[in-house]
Amino acid sequence: MKTLNWIGWISGGIGVVIILVAVISIVSGKNIFGYGHAVNYFHAANSFFLMAIASFIVVYRCECKK
Repeated sequence: MKTLNWIGWISGGIGVVIILVAVISIVSGKNIFGYGHAVNYFHAANSFFLMAIASFIVVYRCECKK
């Protein structure tokens, strides 16, 4: 379960990095990575945040059964 916990933290970190890239893209007014709209960044970050939440729930549920 420690590996799944690490995967959750890494996934959450990637989501935060994507949000930061979106903010930089909005402030600078340039298309970073070829995306024209900031909404595309938030859709990608949302997926990583959901993976992080799901992995933390699985880790928590498995530790409660012990």
